[in-house]
Amino acid sequence: MKQEMHDILVSNILPYWLNKVEDHVNGGYFGKVDGHDKVHPTHPKGAILHARALWTFSAAYRSIGSQAYLDAASRCRDYIAKYFIDHKNGGVYWALDHLGQPLDTKKQIYAIAFTIYGLAEYVRATGDEDTLRMAQGLFRDIECRAFDRAGQGYVEALTMDWKPIADMRLSDKDENGARTMNTHLHVIEAYTNLYRVWRAPELRQAIYTLLDIFMHKIVNPTTHHLDLFFDDKWHGKRNIESYGHDIEATWLLHETALLLNDPTTTTQIETLIRQMARAAAEGLAPDGSMRYEREVDSNTIDSQRQWWVQCENIVGHVNLYQHFHDLADLKRAEDCWTYVKNHLIDYENGEWYWSVDEKGNINREEDKAGFWKCPYHNGRMCLEIMERL
Repeated sequence: MKQEMHDILVSNILPYWLNKVEDHVNGGYFGKVDGHDKVHPTHPKGAILHARALWTFSAAYRSIGSQAYLDAASRCRDYIAKYFIDHKNGGVYWALDHLGQPLDTKKQIYAIAFTIYGLAEYVRATGDEDTLRMAQGLFRDIECRAFDRAGQGYVEALTMDWKPIADMRLSDKDENGARTMNTHLHVIEAYTNLYRVWRAPELRQAIYTLLDIFMHKIVNPTTHHLDLFFDDKWHGKRNIESYGHDIEATWLLHETALLLNDPTTTTQIETLIRQMARAAAEGLAPDGSMRYEREVDSNTIDSQRQWWVQCENIVGHVNLYQHFHDLADLKRAEDCWTYVKNHLIDYENGEWYWSVDEKGNINREEDKAGFWKCPYHNGRMCLEIMERL
């Protein structure tokens, strides 16, 4: 498995981004390569794609050591610093046009968190002090502008100059909630990575607060699934169970607790994530894959096999095996990896398909690379397995 992950990363995923998706004329990455591998050079460029690409190439350089990966990470870091960061108001823009001009200037906390995540990984790989200062500035932007001390949580989105905004959704699929699981999950992910390179007391305290939010507000105490959408008082609808997020959260929260190196917190989190993993297992299919999600009200299961869900399923179960030594968890990871190799990897053109249906039919309507389709889930899976095994 370890060797196969390495080979897929260096021969299938990263070359696609270097050769097909990177915009060598205008900088950054093209905003869209569709499901038929057609590049859309004038499509808007998203902050999330660029932050995730920065993380991936930084982590690949740190792990493998190729100069090409460092060069790609540095180009992406410079593009983010020049175009995506709002040097007047703080934070980052949500989207740019293909020439790098601000197109959607809202401050989506999810996107700022991912930018911190990518910048922190670049610091891990290079030790660059300017990049660390950039990440610290974005951390302070979130804490000063988006943290609700009364409600203990992070607002979903604000205007360019940090005013309330009516539509806070990440995407058309989401509910317009003032608080969401998804943003909090990726804020704690970003803060954890930043803590690896900056052991500031205020950052450590913010991480503890986020862990408390997950333990007492986001994880459903009855089902142990993550609840997804909330108002600003943490009242939420418990109507969707997202299996991919459930299993992803198990290893991300565990990673955070282990980094804090606090035995009491680690024990609490390890108890919780094992309950969450059992809940996530409801999404496992007999073919080794993990289904997407379940609508609770109608008991309807969305059985598409999305690429990112399979990646998180593999990492999550390897993490469980690594720390709790249950061979059944390793078997789940192995079975899912077999499914991915047989159904989701595009061996001819590079990268992975967005999803296949339960019969294995490829979804070409969604992107191969785009606003939400980045080298992060599959690239990170490969790097995590390479480092853990």
